[in-house]
Amino acid sequence: MEQNNYQGALQKPTGSGYNATSTASDVIKGIDLTGKIAIVTGGNTGIGLETTKTLAAAGATVIVPARDIEKAKRNLSCIENAELETMDLMDPDSIDLFAEKFLASGRPLHMLINNAGIMWVPLRRDSRGFESQLATNYLAQFQLTARLWPALKKAKDARVINVSSHGHQFADFNFDDPNFLNREYETLQAYGQSKTASNLFALELNNLAKVFNVKAY
Repeated sequence: MEQNNYQGALQKPTGSGYNATSTASDVIKGIDLTGKIAIVTGGNTGIGLETTKTLAAAGATVIVPARDIEKAKRNLSCIENAELETMDLMDPDSIDLFAEKFLASGRPLHMLINNAGIMWVPLRRDSRGFESQLATNYLAQFQLTARLWPALKKAKDARVINVSSHGHQFADFNFDDPNFLNREYETLQAYGQSKTASNLFALELNNLAKVFNVKAY
């Protein structure tokens, strides 16, 4: 399998002025997101919750799809501009239903933040037989992005963010056996390849989508 990173052409410093010590408040300072629509998967816990708070405080309407609705309600109860919907990333039918409902609203989608993910889990498979970390961390975000593509194009300047981690360095993508059917299961290898896949997806999506004014990171 030939590997190609475009000779590093897509990996250049952005000159943002921010670094590892920058906070969400630093980055959002002075930005008005009134009228913008964002979807944040996993937006009711951890990094996702802080992302939801920050975007909503800047004026955006933030839609948070969640599996555990009651827990999500508690965590989002004090956030204005947040909408809660049901979605389970391990269930492809659930992803389709969420996307269909959003598309039916007729709204553009300015930001899709694929934040939700799992790590360090025992071997589990979804209904299709796919390993759970691959299914959740990559296949689900690919499906969700694809289903929401009309709304992303409608925004005319949309951004797709795939939240990654240093863990992508744990493993390349194993094209011969991505679901650990013929090799011993190693949870960090599974996590690493799922993040590698997510990163490669973002790079190629940005390459293909720029003609539609959609950027991926």
